[in-house]
Formats: sequence, C-alpha cells, structure tokens
Amino acid sequence: MTESSEIELSSTRLRGASAFQQLHWLASGRVSAAQLTETYLSAIDQHNPALNAYVCVDSGAALAASTSDQRRAARSVIGRLDGLSVAIKDNMDVAGLATGLGLASRRNRVVANNAAVVNRLRAAGAVVLGKTETDEAALGTTGSTAAHGPTRNPLRPDLICGGSSAGSAVAVAAGLCSFAIGTDTLGSVRIPASHCGIYGLRPTLGEISMRGVVPAARRLDTVGILARSVQDLTIVLQVLGGYDAEDARSRRRRVALSPPDWEPGRLRSGFLPDLQARGVSAEVCAVFNRAADALALELGERIDADFSSYDFARTRRAALLIMESELACELEADLDDGAHPVSQRLRDMLRFPHAKSAIDYAAADRLLDAAVRRARRLFEQIDVLVLPTVSNGPYRIGETERASDADLCSFASVAGCPAVSLPMGTLASGMPVGLQLIGAPGSDLRLLDLAEVCAATLDAEPTYPVFA
Repeated sequence: MTESSEIELSSTRLRGASAFQQLHWLASGRVSAAQLTETYLSAIDQHNPALNAYVCVDSGAALAASTSDQRRAARSVIGRLDGLSVAIKDNMDVAGLATGLGLASRRNRVVANNAAVVNRLRAAGAVVLGKTETDEAALGTTGSTAAHGPTRNPLRPDLICGGSSAGSAVAVAAGLCSFAIGTDTLGSVRIPASHCGIYGLRPTLGEISMRGVVPAARRLDTVGILARSVQDLTIVLQVLGGYDAEDARSRRRRVALSPPDWEPGRLRSGFLPDLQARGVSAEVCAVFNRAADALALELGERIDADFSSYDFARTRRAALLIMESELACELEADLDDGAHPVSQRLRDMLRFPHAKSAIDYAAADRLLDAAVRRARRLFEQIDVLVLPTVSNGPYRIGETERASDADLCSFASVAGCPAVSLPMGTLASGMPVGLQLIGAPGSDLRLLDLAEVCAATLDAEPTYPVFA
C-alpha cells in the first residue's frame, strides 16, 4: 500500500516526522492540526513525568489547533507554520503562563504579554503546546539544575541532556512537539542539540528579536531553534527573523540574509589543527575526523584556521563574567527571596561579579570585542569554520558540571556569528555527538544550505522519537 493511500498515520510516525513533512500532511488533509496537537499532548502526558521536558502545558493549545483547522476548511490565509505544535523555553514570555526561568520564586509569575518571538509564531499559525524546562536561571550546560529537578536525556535517562535549553531539545528528540524554541548565549541551544542527536541553530546576533525574553547577557543572547531536520530550522528562521525597534540589539539590514549560493566544490572550510590540545576528547575527535573525511567533497578546500593566539577557555570565562553580572542584576529579588531559595551553585556564581571591579568587566568586554575582530579577519580567508559542537559526550546526571563544554560554542557567541549543530555520529556508548558549522554574520541561509547537504551525506541522526 502506498503512503498516499494509507488511512491513518500512526502516533509514532506523526511524533517523529519533521515539521516540513507535517506541513505537507496538514496541507494534503492527511492529518488535522487538532489530531497533531492531541497526539503531542497525549505523548506529553505519557512521557513527560519520566523526562521532565515540559514545565507546563498551555490550556489553549487545543483551541488554537481547532482554529487552524477552521482556517484551512474556510480556505482562509494560511500561515507558514499553520497547525504545527511548538514548545517554548521557560525564559520567554507566553501570555497567561508563568515565565519560571527554572526558579521556584518565579513558578507562579504569570505574564500578560507574549515575547516577540511568540507573537511571530502565533501569527504564522503555530500552536504553542507549553513551556519547557531550563537550567536554573538559564545558566548551565547540563539541564539538571532547575528547581523542578533534572531534565533527562531521552536516549539514556541517566545522562545529562545538555543545557540550558534542555526541555526544548528533549521535547524535539522525544517527539513531544513539531519543533522547539530555545535561547543560546554560550551554546545553550547547540550543546543540548549535540547531546540529544537533533539539529540546533544559533542565528546571527540580532536576527530574531529578544523582546520578552529574560536576558542573560544582552551582547550574546539569541533566540535559537531546535528541530528534527535542517529544513525545519530554515523554515522557522525565515518566520522569526526580522527587525524589532523595541529590541536595542535587533539587526536592521538593507538586504535579505545571504542566499544559499555557496558552491560546495569551491568552499573554503576552516579546521583547527589540533583539537585534542583544545580539550576535545579522543573519542569525539575520532567521530569528528570520520565525519570530516566523509564530507571531503562537500566541504571543499580544507584550510587550517589560525587560532594559535586565541584562548577558548579564557574568552568563555570573560563572557561568563558578563553573563553572571547581568544575571546578578536581573535576579536580585530572587536571590533575596528567603521563601524560595536558589541553589548554592547559582548563589555562588552570581556573587562572583560582586568581587570584581568595573575594570574587570571592561577588560572582559574588550576581550569579546577582540573575538569579533578575529571573526571578521577569519571569514575573509574561509567561508565556514568546522568544529565539533561539544568537547565530550554527555555524562551522568549529578556529576560535576564541565564548564569546558561551552568552549567550542563560545566563539560563535562572542563573535555574533550564526552556528548550526547537526548529528555527525555516535560515541562508543551509542550517544550522539554534533558537528558545528559556523559562518560569518548574515550567512545563516548559506550555512543552513551547507548543513542540509552535510546532513544528507552523514545520515547520522537517530530515528525519532528516540523515547517511546
């Protein structure tokens, strides 16, 4: 029996399909928005207790899905994401829901307005399923520090899923949404994408409005996208991107994002000569080298990128100081809330900038400026920088957090560059590891075009949902 003659799509197939495939099924009548939403709500009800991906479900999801079906039935104007089900990280405002930020003190702090990104999603017809878990104060790389308890890796629940966009990544991998929205300050979308075996995009700084998102470090913060295919990332980026005068760092451009016109045979790809000297584990290096060999044609000319004078760890620590300083301002009332105490870990991190001077902050800020200049020089010589996403695979929940997990992600963050993580293979444990492609600011669509070609060649993603 052919696909077109099948009577009904199974729940597992619906949950694990790409958003692009779901749009096709919605358009052809194979499935309704109400059916898709109900499938995800049922899966959340069944699996979320074990995974802790969602903080809460939006009670208006079913009505929004029904309204989407009514638009299709009436042949009204259809949004680009009409009927798809989206999960929103719990550091973004969704009207009628609390913006909890992984903190007990904010669990019941219901907001009246949507973040700009949520308005764009709803205007495009997407159905908001609910809010997803984040590390406490969106400050972490494990997904295990929130007041609600750890979010678990759907491939192996005893391992970290990565953070801080933990719940969004797990919801995508476990088939609990069509796609998800997170934020990426120093790798918070890309790290969990790598650990969960999915696709994650950090767009060019300022490409998507941050209005209505709790800031962590304003010169680094971006809204990010998590999905089960590169094509999904591209569709959602084009819906969410745009200038917002109310966001001080929103990017006004005179021309559209650079079109995907790279010629793979003439591509100049930059590689770091010695990844192990940068702290990348031998096992991750082996997977990365195999992937790079498999992509020899797609990545074109291979060029050694000169990072001899660039200290990844030092720059990441400078960025972290700025992040801790801003969060210390943002969370001052939460730190003083004796009824809802924060963890000692968070308290210590946000006390740290109090022991620093304004000169220390300025020095850190200048170090990040140096990274911006380095990126400009670098992308005069190459078209794309190719790295592993994370230096190590996921480890057990409860083990000491590895601050270095953000090192390889930090360069794109501090330089304001777009970066995408895609599955490139598995470690001996069977856990996935991501390949990271970084481009010059504004090259988002080109980068995604290359990522799609690379993903097709590697064919390394698991079968979704990975938790059923």
